[in-house]
Amino acid sequence: MYGSWSGRRARAGAVAAGAVLLLAGCSSDDGKDEKPAVSRQPGGDDPYWVNPEGNAARQAAAYRKDGDDKNAELIKKIADRPVGEWIGPDNPGAEAKGYTEAAAKADRDALLVLYNIPHRDCGQFSKGGAADGNAYRAWVDQVAAGIGERRATVILEPDAVLHLVDSCTPQEFHEERFDLLKGAVERLKRQPNTKVYLDAGNAGWSQPDALFDPLRRAGIDKADGFAVNVSNFYPTAASKEFGQKLSAKVGGKHFVIDTSRNGNGPYTGGDPKENWCNPPGRALGEAPTTQTGAPLVDAYLWVKRPGESDGECRGGPRAGEWWPEYALGLARATK
Repeated sequence: MYGSWSGRRARAGAVAAGAVLLLAGCSSDDGKDEKPAVSRQPGGDDPYWVNPEGNAARQAAAYRKDGDDKNAELIKKIADRPVGEWIGPDNPGAEAKGYTEAAAKADRDALLVLYNIPHRDCGQFSKGGAADGNAYRAWVDQVAAGIGERRATVILEPDAVLHLVDSCTPQEFHEERFDLLKGAVERLKRQPNTKVYLDAGNAGWSQPDALFDPLRRAGIDKADGFAVNVSNFYPTAASKEFGQKLSAKVGGKHFVIDTSRNGNGPYTGGDPKENWCNPPGRALGEAPTTQTGAPLVDAYLWVKRPGESDGECRGGPRAGEWWPEYALGLARATK
């Protein structure tokens, strides 16, 4: 198992919301409309769009309807923040268009995550991905076309580079994966207002020097930068130090840090090989912002969607499914 350092496991198998659902009203089982937990996004400096129909918003609305104001307020700690929208395998163009159109109407940027590389996750909790290289190229092309000229920040393929470095992905697939990642960067950068950050692991990775050449082969030169700590728990300070070391080796590229669940740092109370999977006692981290105070750090982002399971461990549902009990735990632990 490679989860001890990876910890990605965010949306595998989960069906992303269709574009038509993004702007539709939330309905209960009895057909009566429920008021969304997140109102129209206010003005301000925050550049990223908050989805008023996300899982956390729906959960907060359900708690409110049941008269459970205490838990509704806890879940709003997640619902009121912009989180990554993971593009699904079946309707990528429509989803990318729906998210970016909704963000544009709010004068915000969409935060998208692409996670569909062939032979994904080495057969673990988030296994899957496109059937082959041609299918992946077509999928990326549809995403890019869906984005169009609207503003979007894309986190590209969590774990895809690392699973080449650690040999988790069989050698016969390496050359193709490098080609697919590089091609994805180039295709997405043809969109005039799209930023692309290639996933580059986390501060727990014991061999950072082994990442420099693979990142180059995967197209880092043409990307806006790289992402660290995606779906993981390492503190922001450690992630910043890790990112700065990588940046120095890849031409001074900027980076973003996933702070979604790093408020209490990594879990150390169990089997190190499984501490990435739904660890107890974790907390939400710094709110998403571009005001990081660090020249190389473009943003703190919530790439992982807090409250969605890492996989079927510690009583959790399948990877990517909403787990309200875990979401409440994150919110309660957050100061």
